[in-house]
Amino acid sequence: MRNFVPLLVVLLVIALTLRVDFFVTVVYFLAALYVLSRLWMGRAIRHLGVRRAFTDHAFTGDLVTVDLTVRNVDWLPIPWVEVSESLPVRLMAVPFDRQVITLGPYGEWHHRYTLACRHRGYYDIGPLSLELGDLLGLAHRTGQGAEPKRLTVYPRVVALHELGLPTHSPMVALPVQSPLFEDASRIMGVRDYQRGDAMRRVHWTATARTGRLVVKQYQPAIARETLICLDLDEDDYEITRRYPATELAIVAAASLASHIILKEGLAVGLITEAVDPLVGAERYIALPPRAERAHLMTNILETLARVQMTQGAAFTELLHRAGVHASWGTTFVVITGGASQALFDTLLGLRRRGFSVTLILAQPDVAAHEWQEQAARIGMPLLEAWSDRDLETWR
Repeated sequence: MRNFVPLLVVLLVIALTLRVDFFVTVVYFLAALYVLSRLWMGRAIRHLGVRRAFTDHAFTGDLVTVDLTVRNVDWLPIPWVEVSESLPVRLMAVPFDRQVITLGPYGEWHHRYTLACRHRGYYDIGPLSLELGDLLGLAHRTGQGAEPKRLTVYPRVVALHELGLPTHSPMVALPVQSPLFEDASRIMGVRDYQRGDAMRRVHWTATARTGRLVVKQYQPAIARETLICLDLDEDDYEITRRYPATELAIVAAASLASHIILKEGLAVGLITEAVDPLVGAERYIALPPRAERAHLMTNILETLARVQMTQGAAFTELLHRAGVHASWGTTFVVITGGASQALFDTLLGLRRRGFSVTLILAQPDVAAHEWQEQAARIGMPLLEAWSDRDLETWR
């Protein structure tokens, strides 16, 4: 009650003016009640505990159940608490209605709701807002009961082996059937330990010397690495279908990476330039090829879940940069929304330097048939995709 203090002052002035003891006693009683209510609510807000539990990673199409618990950890009851949860619109299966509850001494309130992961992304679940007060409405307190917690929704992954996609297509980067070998007798250096590295690769002498965990790098005997180059520059996609085309490009990248690592047991890397909400800015992302499942989940799919379109990124420059650092014989799988002569010149340059190249166009423009002819003349596979189901036609 916002005007209760001025009301008390007015009543006190009237009581003192009239010199009626009963009125003065009533005013003192109301003042004491007001002070006690404020102290009570102040103590209550400090003794409210909130717990939000859910699986913080999911795939597109999954349902995520969130368990919410509000607990009174004090012996004083709380007459009423209004609970309000802030949720992303893209994830709400049903709206989260404000809940008004009562908590007795050491009481708990449990609530469960479901999030529908319809779109990939990096979402904040929360914050949870609390408002509580006494029975007479003399004192209110508001607070934030739980900090936001992140939910990562991976992009859709199409099971290519179930769609009839041959092993050798669309990656010309698999020209040999023998797996990637490393010659353990030839150490070419060390690097920092990364999640998924086998402990037998740890270089204990260098680890003791440097004070940090490092692993050996062996010289490869046969290079069988695939590098997925993802174009997320919005200028390279048709403006009328920019969003679905880039999302399809991300689905294609995720599906190819999953297929190569999980089904072929081969190394895959990813490069792109995009806006990353984790850092709140545009950045160049380069994930070196590796074949571990942990690399697929924690690096590639995690990155593809977060990245957003950018503007003005020179994709051809990105390809040049990747070509400088890639191992000889690496397969470049280039995914973009539209081809250009500059892009074809860049890809031809990569082929002349010993790299295999496959170009994938996501919802291309009307001139795609011209690029098909040019790609056929130089022997470079060019694939088109208009939807997830078009992956079935890749041969």
